[in-house]
Amino acid sequence: MSDLVQDLAEFVVAAPTPYHAVAEAVRRLETAGFTGGPGPGRRYQVRDGTVLAWSAPEGVVAPLRVFLAHTDSPTLKVKPNPDVGRGGWRQVGVEVYGGTLWNTWLDRDLGLAGRLALYDGSTVLVNVDRPLLRVPQLAIHLDRGVNQGLKLDAQQHLLPIWGLGAPAEGDLLEFLSGEVGVDADEIAAHDLVVHDLTPPARLGEESDLFAAPRLDNLSSVHAGIGALIAAADSGEVIPVFVGFDHEEIGSNSATGAAGPLLEELLTRLAGGFDARGPVFAESRCLSVDVTHAAHPNYLELHEPDHRTLPNHGPALKVNANQRYATDAPGAAAWQRACRDAGVPTQVFVGKNTVPCGSTVGPITATRLGIRTVDVGIPVLSMHSARELCGVDDPGFLAAAATRFLSDPL
Repeated sequence: MSDLVQDLAEFVVAAPTPYHAVAEAVRRLETAGFTGGPGPGRRYQVRDGTVLAWSAPEGVVAPLRVFLAHTDSPTLKVKPNPDVGRGGWRQVGVEVYGGTLWNTWLDRDLGLAGRLALYDGSTVLVNVDRPLLRVPQLAIHLDRGVNQGLKLDAQQHLLPIWGLGAPAEGDLLEFLSGEVGVDADEIAAHDLVVHDLTPPARLGEESDLFAAPRLDNLSSVHAGIGALIAAADSGEVIPVFVGFDHEEIGSNSATGAAGPLLEELLTRLAGGFDARGPVFAESRCLSVDVTHAAHPNYLELHEPDHRTLPNHGPALKVNANQRYATDAPGAAAWQRACRDAGVPTQVFVGKNTVPCGSTVGPITATRLGIRTVDVGIPVLSMHSARELCGVDDPGFLAAAATRFLSDPL
């Protein structure tokens, strides 16, 4: 693998949950000289699955250049009472998190990761990164029509198995306590999800494609961290990176894009509430989330004049109904960043008869009144347990984002 794609692979493996993504982001930021807490200089702030970082010289008020991404991905989340089962099988109770493709979790070796909240108020990260769980599909002999239409019930058919016997209350937490070295009686609650264990890999005749879990949206988080480090102390603007949690379920949380964290940070960096108006007017946000690559087996679902392909550069995302926040001046700023960085770019527009999704971009633009541009690298199998992009696009994105975060125009 190229150095950057290999580094992205390592980032993805290190980040099976938003909490792990934040921990890995902090590790990289601290290596680059960032320290935690408010104040000037290279700083970062963490709140659960969200991380904010910035580089602001002391006493300087300047336009802000903000890179927005999200740390969460669609998955299966463990229920508070996880120990279930029937028919002689021990299973784990789960619910669907976000708009995941349910069938892609079938017949995979799955790990388990997240955080354990203890009675003393502390939290402990846990990552079982070996085969532990499996959601078994029904054999075709028992469902002869499955290839004409698979039908899954999220309550009944997505429960992973992890052993034989009768389920007993406390089984899973007892197991996890041994994994992290804490007393099971000290675990008060948990935030746990399953994750696919198949390693990231390049594929194709020319090894020009890259498959990995959670490319939506860890590919953007990875690029944003790298861009902030590269753009830090660039001079005329203040670069900021934010990786939000909970985008896949609507961003309406204390640590989501609709919460207060970003507004509080940017208001401080702009010199306070009374001073922020002129600063915000000269500021820009880059909302970065993956977009749809043109699917060769379903081309009829794509806008024919705005198809995007891997390795053709990150795409500018445009929607007349503001599902994406891009407008013409914002698009020009993105095009300038790509031109100055020597990076190709393309444009994604959804087909009129196929509604598109949305991002944190419109939420941020609405809350703060800061001009916001939506972009993202093209992927296939979006919201699958394993997604696909081009090997060149993560590097293209990082280079263009670095230029965007340091652009004084």
